Amino acid sequence: MTKWEYLTAPVLVHSTKAILDNFGSDGWELVQMVPGMNPENLVAYFKRPVA
Repeated sequence: MTKWEYLTAPVLVHSTKAILDNFGSDGWELVQMVPGMNPENLVAYFKRPVA
């Protein structure tokens, strides 16, 4: 059975692609994005298999 680790991270809307590409290159898969505390922030939830 696959075991997972999770990460929650803030994402600025003006640099979303760069931030998501950075997490993706580290093996993190985006699960969901939700609005943050203000209109310029999002909150991203990631997962990746535990090595």
